[in-house]
Amino acid sequence: MTEKEKMLAGEVYNCLDAELAAERRLVKARVHTFNTATEVSEQQAILQTLLGRMGQNVVIEPPFYCSYGRHISIGDHSYLNFGCTILDNNEVWLGRHVMVGPSVQIYTATHALSAVARNRGLETAKKIVIKDNVWIGGGAIILPGVVIEENAVIGAGAVVTRNVAANTVVAGNPARVIRTISIEFNI
Repeated sequence: MTEKEKMLAGEVYNCLDAELAAERRLVKARVHTFNTATEVSEQQAILQTLLGRMGQNVVIEPPFYCSYGRHISIGDHSYLNFGCTILDNNEVWLGRHVMVGPSVQIYTATHALSAVARNRGLETAKKIVIKDNVWIGGGAIILPGVVIEENAVIGAGAVVTRNVAANTVVAGNPARVIRTISIEFNI
C-alpha cells in the first residue's frame, strides 16, 4: 500500500513521503493562483480543477487554503468565507447550503502523541462530514473524524472535538451543546 492509500484509508502513514510532498507542492501553486485571481470566472475554473466535487452556486472567498483539494466535496449553494483552511488529508464532505465563516479551520490530519513518531512524519487522517444546512461561525476549528449533523450551528471560535447532533447549537472549547434549534423560523 502506498503512503497515499494508507492516508485515505485512515491508517498510519508518513506525511513526509516524496509523492505526497510533490502533490502538496502542486496544489499549493494552484491555490496561490486561485487566491490571486481577480475574475470570479477564473476562480471558479480553478476550483473546478482543484476540488474533488463542487456543486452549483458554491462560493469560496479567497484566500482559501487546502492540502490536496481532491478530497474535498462541497454541495450546492454552500459558502466559504475569507481565510478558510481545509487540511484534506482524508475526505471532507460539506453538504448543501453549508455556511462557513471567516478563518474556519477544518483538519483531517492528526499527529502521533509520541515525539519520536511525529519526528518520523507518522500521522493518521480521519474523514470529516458536515451535513446540509450547517452554519460554522468564524474562527471555529473542526477536528479529525467529526460528523456535524443537519441544521447544526457551530459558534464562532468553537473547537469541535466530537460529533454534533442535528438541530443543535454548540460553542466553546471544547464545543458543547448550548441549545436546541426548533424547526420553525427563528433568528
